[in-house]
Amino acid sequence: MFILFHRMLNTILPPFTFAPFLLGLMCYAYAVPSLSQTQDNGFNLSNTSIPREQIMHGGPPRDGIPALTNPAFIHAAKARFLDSNARVIGVYLGGESKAYPISILNYHEIVNDQIAGKRIVVTFCPLCGTGIVYDAKVGDKTLNFGVSGLLYNSDVLLYDRQSESLWSQIISSAISGPMQGQKLTRIPALHTTWQEWLKQFPQTLVLSQSTGYQRNYQTTPYQGYNESNDIFFPVSNRDFRYHSKEVVIAIEVNGLTKAYPFVELARYQKAQQLSVLRDSIAGAEIVVEFNLAARSGRIIDAKGKELPSFQAFWFAWMAFHPNSEVFTYQ
Repeated sequence: MFILFHRMLNTILPPFTFAPFLLGLMCYAYAVPSLSQTQDNGFNLSNTSIPREQIMHGGPPRDGIPALTNPAFIHAAKARFLDSNARVIGVYLGGESKAYPISILNYHEIVNDQIAGKRIVVTFCPLCGTGIVYDAKVGDKTLNFGVSGLLYNSDVLLYDRQSESLWSQIISSAISGPMQGQKLTRIPALHTTWQEWLKQFPQTLVLSQSTGYQRNYQTTPYQGYNESNDIFFPVSNRDFRYHSKEVVIAIEVNGLTKAYPFVELARYQKAQQLSVLRDSIAGAEIVVEFNLAARSGRIIDAKGKELPSFQAFWFAWMAFHPNSEVFTYQ
């Protein structure tokens, strides 16, 4: 609950005022069923492609966590607020590279942006550890996204401002509204350290802390969450083979899914002295390239083309894909 109250309060007050007001906010929250106008944050959930009862109110109202649109960027040399181990979501497209620090995404979750002339949406769910980048164009429509304040399987539900349809980040499709059933196209991205991204792309641009919002991007409202085995919302499936927050590289090919836990990749590397794993899924040959020190990786096909994999906490991936294959090394 601490995380939820912190998230809500930071939409209203500067982070440094958090402690004095926490107790009062907790009392108020328990006295009032919802801090938003409706339990559904104003979205029509009468017809959803997922079980309605599994859509949860995350705490903040619609846009209480403000998405960024037309964000400002700085050159890598000026990104002195990032230390070498800071986490970023990196995108390279059309000869251009951009880094989106997790320290900023924690407070905004969505960045509507463009790179190499293509409109994209960068999404991050702190509760699931999932950073996924999409083409913002669906069919003939270019969409602009916001944070609904609702969750499914603990994962953020986006909404597009054009139709007010809700979109599941991990499913990558609309689960309600006029766009229901439409799919978002994933764009390859790398969840890695600033040091590793900078080494690969020294000319990268970096999302600026000058967002127009008063946030302390040097602190996190999720202190201790990534290390805890606890989750804060019910999910449709739990799998206890690994720690809830074990990080996996996740991939879907031709409707089949597979997860590569870093703990298993570490065992593989120790035994084989390799940071490249050759594997197959759905009859397709793939190569998993991983960096244990940076806790990052990517998956390419037999022709060397990068596939749009992403990283996730173990519990989140298995909540959505209970029948997923899982790489193990014995």
